[in-house]
Amino acid sequence: MANLKEGVDQTIDALADVRRADGELPNGKVTYDCTEDCSGHKAGYDWAQQNGVSDTSDCSGNSQSFIEGCEAYVENPNRGSDEDDDGNEVDN
Repeated sequence: MANLKEGVDQTIDALADVRRADGELPNGKVTYDCTEDCSGHKAGYDWAQQNGVSDTSDCSGNSQSFIEGCEAYVENPNRGSDEDDDGNEVDN
């Protein structure tokens, strides 16, 4: 049982090293995970693209997912809004 607990603790420590609480990875990249259908992220990304947003300080709104979508555009305007960070298709 002690070995199991030690293994679980090591896994938790390793995961903490991979992603910080703010979503930033060690390489400085921030990912924006969708909670359900990603429509807010897509809307924010598309809005930022249509409005030529180039600074995350211009990303605002009533929805955190919309803001994150806008920020995702600023960080990588070439990625498109039809896929998430893992390359999975975004639901509309």
